[in-house]
Amino acid sequence: MRGRCAAAAGVSDDSRARAAFLRACRLDVQARKPGNVSLASPGHGMDAAQFLASATAAADAITAPGCPVGERIEAAVRASWQAAGCNTNLGIVLLCAPLLAAFEQRDREGADALRVALASVLQSLTVDDARATYRAIALAQPGGLGHAPRQDVADPPTVDLRSAMALAAERDRIAWQYTHAFADVFELGLPAFLTAHATALATGEALQAADARAMQVTFLEFVAALPDSHIVRKHGAAMAQCVIGEAAQWRTRARRGEPLDSDPAFARWDEDLKARRLNPGTSADLCVAVALLAALVA
Repeated sequence: MRGRCAAAAGVSDDSRARAAFLRACRLDVQARKPGNVSLASPGHGMDAAQFLASATAAADAITAPGCPVGERIEAAVRASWQAAGCNTNLGIVLLCAPLLAAFEQRDREGADALRVALASVLQSLTVDDARATYRAIALAQPGGLGHAPRQDVADPPTVDLRSAMALAAERDRIAWQYTHAFADVFELGLPAFLTAHATALATGEALQAADARAMQVTFLEFVAALPDSHIVRKHGAAMAQCVIGEAAQWRTRARRGEPLDSDPAFARWDEDLKARRLNPGTSADLCVAVALLAALVA
C-alpha cells in the first residue's frame, strides 16, 4: 500500500470518492429499509440525523489519500462516534474503507478493475491494520459480539486484518467479504442495484427516487437471501431465518417494480421488526457498500 496518508490520488478522484461515500450514506437513510433507521422511521434509539452526521464526520478520514485501511477505519469510527454519540456506521466503515483504498489504486475504470485492485488491497492488509480496526471496534461497542476463542477483539491482534477477518467469517458476513473479495457486494448487490436503478429511470422516475428504489430493492435482495449477521448475533439463527421468510414476498414484489412505499403493510413490517428489536443491520451495511461501488464505477 502507499505511504501513510500522503497525497496519492488526484483532486478529482479524491472529490469523487468523498462524494460517492456521502451519497451512499444518504441513501442508507433515504430509502425505507424495514428494521433499519430511515428518514421515514427512527428506530433502536437512533434517528436519521445521527447517521447523516456521522457520515459527514467520517468522510474525510475514510477517503484520506494514501491512508492504510486500518487508519481509515479507526479515524472514521472515532469521528463518527464524536458526531453521533453512538455506533451508527461501524459496519459501513469496515466495508467502505477497503473499497475506497482500492478505488485509489485501480489502474482503469470499471467494476472489474476495482475488484482486481480490491483483491490487492485485501492481500496487503497488515497487523497494524488489524490493531487499528480492533481499536475502532472497541470504541464503537457493537452489540452482540460475544467472545472468540482466537484473536478476540478485546485483545490486541497478532495477525493481519484479513487473517483476523477469516477467523470471524463464518459468523459475520462483513468479515466474510474480506476473505471472498466482497463477493456479495459485487455479485449479488451491484447487479440488483444497477438493474433496479435503470428500470426506475426507464419508467420515468426522477433520479433521487430511482436511487432510493435501487437501494430498497438491493436491501430486500440481501435480507431475503442471507441470514443477517446482526440478527444472528443478537437473536439467533432461527430468528434470522424467520426474517428471511418475511422478506421473501417483498423481494418478489420489488423485483416486479412495485412501489412498496405506497403499501401501508410495508411500513407496518418496518415498525414490527423494530418493535421486536430486529435490525437487519448487516444487510443495510452491505447496501451502503453497493451504493458506494455503483457510484465509484458509474
